[in-house]
Amino acid sequence: MESRSFQMDTQWNIIYYPEQPTGFGILVIGDERHYVDEGKCFWTQNEGKQTIINDLKESGYTIFSSNLYGRHWGSENAVELAQRLYHYIIRNEIINHKIHILAEGMGALAALRLMDKMKDHIRSVVLLNPILSLKHHLDQEREHKFFYKKLIRELIAAYQMNQQELEKSITGMEDVIKLDDGCPIKIIHVLSGGRLYNQSKQYHKLIGTANLQPTIILPEKKQQIGKMCVNFYKNHESIL
Repeated sequence: MESRSFQMDTQWNIIYYPEQPTGFGILVIGDERHYVDEGKCFWTQNEGKQTIINDLKESGYTIFSSNLYGRHWGSENAVELAQRLYHYIIRNEIINHKIHILAEGMGALAALRLMDKMKDHIRSVVLLNPILSLKHHLDQEREHKFFYKKLIRELIAAYQMNQQELEKSITGMEDVIKLDDGCPIKIIHVLSGGRLYNQSKQYHKLIGTANLQPTIILPEKKQQIGKMCVNFYKNHESIL
């Protein structure tokens, strides 16, 4: 059996099984385009993401992912569902109780909250082109009127607040993201659109630790992401 789909709170979830499992699992939390439907997932419909999944499976990882209510933007409902999915997987699959996380873009917002809520259950985290701060992201989108309005509509739906409450809540968020030093984190950023500004400086403005050095790669190196993840994860598997 290569994969299995099931529903939880109306949301589709999927598990991908390796041929030779090592006993370690990875929770994939996707970006805005991510979806999980009956029997399929964005990460196996997209060629680039499929390469990452293949590299992880070939290294023996059991991979699981959820639709998480679509464009959730790190909402409490999405984080709670991800926690429930974790407990379901641990009960029903033979994997180590400490999992790895791979989160892209918007998915990083949920991953950061999971790191806070599930400290003892997360082994390491890879963040791919992450959105680390909803406040920072919203400020950036204000310059693009159409995208800002679209983002506000998605946030209202995800957080179940009216616009005034939502903007007040986001404005009150901290400017610096404090990451748990006890959980190994790797940021991989793929440069795109010809914007070669220093992303490291952007990240360090948001992250409250000098120990985290983002890895910046060019688009033609994207095929290496899966192997980069595998190397990072395996460095944090000596203690079961």
